[in-house]
Amino acid sequence: MAMDLRAQKPMLLILYVAIFCVLTASANQVRGQSQTAAPIFIFGDSTMDVGTNNHIKNCTARSDHPYYGIDFPGSKATGRFSNGHNTADTIVQLLGGYDLSPLPYLALVESGSNVTRGVVKGANFASGGAGLSKGIGQDFYGQVVSMDEQVQQFALVRGNITALLGQSRADSLLQSSMYIFSIGGNDLMTYIFTHPMTPEQFVVNLTDTYAIHLKNLYSMGARKFGILGIPPIGCCPIARSMSPGGACSNETNDLARACHPSFESLLKNLSSTLPGFKYSLANTYNMTMNVINNKIGFKDFESACCADKTAQGLSECKKGVHLCDKRDDYLFWDAFHPTEKASKLAASAFVYSTDPNFVSPINFGDLRKA
Repeated sequence: MAMDLRAQKPMLLILYVAIFCVLTASANQVRGQSQTAAPIFIFGDSTMDVGTNNHIKNCTARSDHPYYGIDFPGSKATGRFSNGHNTADTIVQLLGGYDLSPLPYLALVESGSNVTRGVVKGANFASGGAGLSKGIGQDFYGQVVSMDEQVQQFALVRGNITALLGQSRADSLLQSSMYIFSIGGNDLMTYIFTHPMTPEQFVVNLTDTYAIHLKNLYSMGARKFGILGIPPIGCCPIARSMSPGGACSNETNDLARACHPSFESLLKNLSSTLPGFKYSLANTYNMTMNVINNKIGFKDFESACCADKTAQGLSECKKGVHLCDKRDDYLFWDAFHPTEKASKLAASAFVYSTDPNFVSPINFGDLRKA
């Protein structure tokens, strides 16, 4: 049957318009996904560790045993120092693009062929016991992944991403990515036990060490830095157990509080001297003390949900020790770490708060979109 081409022209035009709309919608969707799902890379200590230390043979800072993970799906002890999800998990959930924290870098390495494509989705380098200074934690826990080594691991990740995407696309991806840090508490605790210098010298040295790591990451393409300050460690259960009357340790808290303005000054300087450097600094000291002093959200602000009292203070959280029934009533899960509920409340403040007493100059949510 013969076709009337003149009649077909309107139909072809409609078809072309339809195809154009579909392609445009698809392109917009891809662009939207790339904006919301840019990779997140996480650095730090046990507050952010999601299983790194499970892959280190000579490390005793581990939480891959009960009662850790009792409230995690399947009651699985994953290596998180929590009864369930930790701060890293909740931050990335709220920022979008993730259900849980990116996988530990060492887990990706063990998966072999998946590491190159896996790192494009981000990676978690955090290691329980680690510090900003090299060697921190090793006297207590054996081998841990220091911040220096975490940065070296990121350099390998950067190489994998560049090999997969090419230089230009890799640079663009890494510059749009977010880099989250929670570290320094173990450095502070080591200082408290050793006092090798004055408190003022300690703060300066710690800040200078932080600067080296941030500049190294910047040189490899990092631009968006989300920093969690050091919380009032003197109020955690292990510190209270060694203080008269169970009070917070003023010496420890004073040092933690002094670190915040020093970190803030560093980040302001970097943002004014390094083109494209953006940051958000969470004042975890103020956040935590606000919760403790004003009795917000919990019934118990002092005890560890999972621990036995001993002559040395508090025991490790493990099967057989005292376990509280109502975890959501407790600010602290074990001798050092917050409960899942506390991590969620903190993460929500990091991502959404507009109070400069808690996060500045912008929150993590705005930094993600910057």
